[in-house]
Amino acid sequence: MNYLDQLESESVYILREAFNRIDKLAMLWSLGKDSNTMVWLAKKAFFGHVPFPLIHCDTGKKFPEMYAFRERYAKEWNLNLIVRPCPPVEQVDQSLPPAARSAARKTLGLKNVLKEFGFQGVIAGIRRDEEAIRAKERVFSPRGEDGAWSLKDQPPEFWNQFNSDVPPGTHLRIHPLLHWTELDIWRYCQREKIPCVDLYFAKEGKRYRSLGDQDITSPVASNASTIDEIIAELETTKVSERSGRKMDHESEDAFERLRADGYM
Repeated sequence: MNYLDQLESESVYILREAFNRIDKLAMLWSLGKDSNTMVWLAKKAFFGHVPFPLIHCDTGKKFPEMYAFRERYAKEWNLNLIVRPCPPVEQVDQSLPPAARSAARKTLGLKNVLKEFGFQGVIAGIRRDEEAIRAKERVFSPRGEDGAWSLKDQPPEFWNQFNSDVPPGTHLRIHPLLHWTELDIWRYCQREKIPCVDLYFAKEGKRYRSLGDQDITSPVASNASTIDEIIAELETTKVSERSGRKMDHESEDAFERLRADGYM
């Protein structure tokens, strides 16, 4: 086994453990490279079929290419897709900076979906290398009744032994990609030929490293127009993956506040 096989094997194990232990399970689908990889891994874990619903909390502000991708691959991959609109920004904590406030709409949207369907576990495609506060996450991460995450109250996880017992009214976030890196994702997409939104590929000297809403996401300077070129670029770049995300350049504690409140 090479290291991609090892990453795949561990993620498949996590997905199967979650499905075995949690009665009402769903997966978040943001339409980006990480969540598409997660869907691909789920299809591998369950012999070509994703046995739980996918959730897209829709802000209404995604790029047209992302919506086209959703419509195509929800059908091609035979997904049970739940799409729900996010509440308006006026319902979000007004003390947050503008971009973080816009992003927090997804937190409220997810809380509404959890209330509507009663999911006890939600699979999310975060990685530890993306952002410092995400590096402190666990694979099976408990959330409070209001969806809040407590940085100081994290369960120990040794030898891939996960705690799936949570009090009634709470839920778990499961993170099968936590141990992956951005470079791992692209190498795996290359090997497996996983489809992805073409905004990741450079046009006129710019491309997107991370996809979010149109009004709070910007491209980075790049000439990488193929996956081979993206991999070569990532092997040497010093530019942060989330450098195009406006909320990452706002107040120092904005992202930590979002995560504590239940942001993905």
